[in-house]
Amino acid sequence: MLRLCSLLILLLASAPAFASVGDVIAGPMQVIDGDTVRIGDQRIRLHGIDAPERDQMCGGAGVPMWACGEWISGEVKARYDGRMARCDWLDTDRYGRAVARCRVGGEDIGAALVRSGLAFAYDRYSLDYVDEEHTAAEAGRGLHAVGVQSPSAFRKASRHAAALWNARGGPEGCAIKGNISQSSGARIFHVPGQVHYDATRISEARGERWFCDAAEAVAAGWRAARR
Repeated sequence: MLRLCSLLILLLASAPAFASVGDVIAGPMQVIDGDTVRIGDQRIRLHGIDAPERDQMCGGAGVPMWACGEWISGEVKARYDGRMARCDWLDTDRYGRAVARCRVGGEDIGAALVRSGLAFAYDRYSLDYVDEEHTAAEAGRGLHAVGVQSPSAFRKASRHAAALWNARGGPEGCAIKGNISQSSGARIFHVPGQVHYDATRISEARGERWFCDAAEAVAAGWRAARR
């Protein structure tokens, strides 16, 4: 009996700190990016919202380019990482992630992020947060205060650029162009969707190169194009 009790205690101690009961996932939340989280071993795509990709740059139309994807991920992490969450599983996406409406302290995370201008209503799949987006846009909150390409448009442009590069035998998914200015020698990178992206040509013989994400480009000494 003592051995059985010890085994039971060991199993309980090693059990993951989350619970999944039918269509409910609950436990401490780990933030992956602006619209994706994890509870235990379950990745969750937040229902009804779309946030900039981690490597997405924002700006243009007179606004300097900046790493909005990383900023959004950091903001969401600061708000919710490590907090207890309850998520209602609504669907499963094509990547095998649960699509769920998640709450922390009774607050709908999706509604809060859209209302703060940290994410957009993903009206292709749901109209739940359209009113919150209109409110944020009218108040100029978060991303609505700066030049920003929609995350879906960014993903489409990235796929198109990657397809063109892959057709030339380049590395899959590495669509950021690391250009070196012939006049000043400045190292500037362009992401899909920026003004000069399509016209920029990469010459590896001159030291120019392709990058897989913006962080890699910055670490290598390139700066983001301003538009």
